[in-house]
Amino acid sequence: MNRGHRELLGPERLVLTVSARPGPPALRFETTGDGRLLLRQGERPVLLGRTGEGCCRELHLHRLDGYRSPLPPLRSADMRSNVNWPHRYARWLEDADGTPLLDGRWELALQTEFPPYVWTEEFVKVWPGGRLELYCGGGWNGVLPLRRLSPPDAGRVKAYRRHAREGTLAPVLLWSVAFLDGCVILDGHDRAVAALAEGRTPECVLLNRVPDDDKWRQAAAKATHDHEERMRQLTARPDDPGHTRQRAAMERGHAELIASLPYGRHAPTDFWPLPGGARAWDEPADRAMLQFPRD
Repeated sequence: MNRGHRELLGPERLVLTVSARPGPPALRFETTGDGRLLLRQGERPVLLGRTGEGCCRELHLHRLDGYRSPLPPLRSADMRSNVNWPHRYARWLEDADGTPLLDGRWELALQTEFPPYVWTEEFVKVWPGGRLELYCGGGWNGVLPLRRLSPPDAGRVKAYRRHAREGTLAPVLLWSVAFLDGCVILDGHDRAVAALAEGRTPECVLLNRVPDDDKWRQAAAKATHDHEERMRQLTARPDDPGHTRQRAAMERGHAELIASLPYGRHAPTDFWPLPGGARAWDEPADRAMLQFPRD
């Protein structure tokens, strides 16, 4: 497997540069250009959506059974170990099928705090339909599951609830989708339910596509050059009794500085032409309406 280059932005944040994946990715949004959109994983449609007219653009959506997490199953022993989850998820995503990765730079960062509405009124709990107000007021800004949520008393969720109480629950993997101004769950539907059932906000690793920012690279290169020069000067004084403490403080300060450098806006989400056009969207939509007439 061709490993991507990694830029470390702190202990729990990195940017993965993906190459040799020109697209379309296995998990991708397709559109007919007239408000119809489809999220496909491989050859399987997993979400149908259509935007309305007017200044308040609502997205009416219907999810289909069949979405598969790209990550392997998590073991309790792994969750109780000292795992760096952004790095672990980056490695798994590089090896996996069914992901949104394509050529470019992708940030993976641990996020533990969210506005209170993200996991309450803007967490889409209903299945399979939904309605997102994309451009009304402050937009949507929520979390969209790609499969039916398990009940809080399901066996797997109960096991995850124990981890939530212990503080060892692995984070949910979210994909930030620019046109939604929100996220979809790539992995961890049951872990999200478990954390919420225990009265906790789910910890997450957020996957973002970021632009190739030359200004960021220049600032990061200068900061790294200056840090390396200071480290060489420190190494030249090995008998200094505070050497170890100073070295640790300088490494920590450098990591915090790199992590604080702003990227600017996130890159837009790519759309790909829907093969077959409107007819290819209408056929699964008609079947969904027959099965769920109130959707």
